[in-house]
Amino acid sequence: MRLKDKTVLFFLLSVVPYLCNAQQIGMGSWSILNVKYNFNDEVSAFGEGQVRSLKFYDNFHYYEYKGGVNYSFSKSLSITIGAGSYQTYSEKGNFGLPKKNDEIRLWPQISLFQRLGRFKIEQRYRTEFRFTSDGYKNRFRYRFGISYPFGKEMDGFKPYQLSISNEIFFTDRIPYFERVRLSTAFNYRLSKRITSQIGYIYQFDYQLTDETGRDFFQLGLFFEISKRKRSEARPTEININDN
Repeated sequence: MRLKDKTVLFFLLSVVPYLCNAQQIGMGSWSILNVKYNFNDEVSAFGEGQVRSLKFYDNFHYYEYKGGVNYSFSKSLSITIGAGSYQTYSEKGNFGLPKKNDEIRLWPQISLFQRLGRFKIEQRYRTEFRFTSDGYKNRFRYRFGISYPFGKEMDGFKPYQLSISNEIFFTDRIPYFERVRLSTAFNYRLSKRITSQIGYIYQFDYQLTDETGRDFFQLGLFFEISKRKRSEARPTEININDN
């Protein structure tokens, strides 16, 4: 068995016990579907949908869909303008009424990247303009993440990646601090166009206003399409997901 196969097998076997106990320990689910279209090396657009539950693929309480445009000034700096709909339901049942929050959100963000050996460091700054059921609100988010791609290079990219990130949420209202979100994930890039993700998210809320839940098992599927022919397109690296 090759080293990369052993690595994947070891990771999957280490995850199995958590999946078996997920229902008992109250772990929720967090599913992501993302599609990205590259117009060229600088400009891209994306669309994403997410569904979350408070129990293991049961008691679904939240969904969102969003989209936006990215512009990369260089390998070290990019900006994003995004917007979306974010819906939070009552905690009991699947999408139980009444809703806890009905929200439209606009958000610009700046992402900074740098290299440290084979590690890639990301710093993301996002401002959210939130039109909620309780009126207009502002929120500010800062995320620090590290990713490590590995495996034998194929078609200009490495097929595996481990990542970890921590994000802090602030508001402009007392008590200002709102949430911390810690995420760790394993990505497997099946091809230039398709990446799968499995991970774990821990979320702590100071005030449970628009979303509840602390532990989530995460599954993601990411599609990337380029305007140029596939043989000419330059593959981009797997980035930490855009939660």
